[in-house]
Amino acid sequence: MKQPNKLRLVSYLAPNMFGFYQAVGAYLSRVFDVKIQLEQSQYDPLEDPILLNNQLDLAFICGLPFARHHQASSYQLQALVAPVMQATRYQNRPVYFSDIIVKVDSDVMSFDDLAGKTFSYNDLGSNSGYNLVRQRLIQAGYPSHFFGSLVPSGSHQRSIRLVIEGLADCAAIDSTVLEQELRDSPELSHRLRVIDSIGPCLVPPVVVAQRLGKAFIDSLQSALSKPDTELQSAMKRSQIQRYVPVKSEDYVPLGSMYDAAIQRGYERIG
Repeated sequence: MKQPNKLRLVSYLAPNMFGFYQAVGAYLSRVFDVKIQLEQSQYDPLEDPILLNNQLDLAFICGLPFARHHQASSYQLQALVAPVMQATRYQNRPVYFSDIIVKVDSDVMSFDDLAGKTFSYNDLGSNSGYNLVRQRLIQAGYPSHFFGSLVPSGSHQRSIRLVIEGLADCAAIDSTVLEQELRDSPELSHRLRVIDSIGPCLVPPVVVAQRLGKAFIDSLQSALSKPDTELQSAMKRSQIQRYVPVKSEDYVPLGSMYDAAIQRGYERIG
């Protein structure tokens, strides 16, 4: 297949990393001499017409919606690479955590203390913001109505604000998003506490449209695994050590976890 002259990139992840995704797009433009169109989606990925109509080329996406979409349409997208973060907690692996946050002066000291509290979640289809918390409840034998009430926020950053403002008692935040938010707004470290972390779990991937053809997909994977100096600088600023190749099959357990929770009656956890 002939190399495309334009690549459409879509981010379904937290917008506080959008500047880094711009750097990735600029790098791909340099390497492949293509025009880059990058956008921050306002849709749930499983409801985005761009994704559903096979109109994107690459996407930065949560592992759970990717796994669920791949179950239904395995021919459309495939996992390409995933980031390995710099911090020691990630153990040089492409993993992340779901960090459970509360307000700094909260009386909550452990996960058990969250029973009956108000939980803010970014999206019901989010792995770090909802799915991993639900799995924690199931594994520990907590009831499906563990939380007193649920507050949808629409984004991890909004969940953080709801906790700070006292409109929610707790939230589950993608650890890489929380770390970036604390770099952007250091004062938040004095207003929040992490009382527990769930994981590690395979980090959200960069996915690619299979219609681009194996040869070009292999070239994309190789290029992202061997960044130039400019992209390396952007990665360092975002605390990303490197990109490593991943496979779509690596994310299958997330979809299986989701399906099992629904079957057990844990669609809602408050």
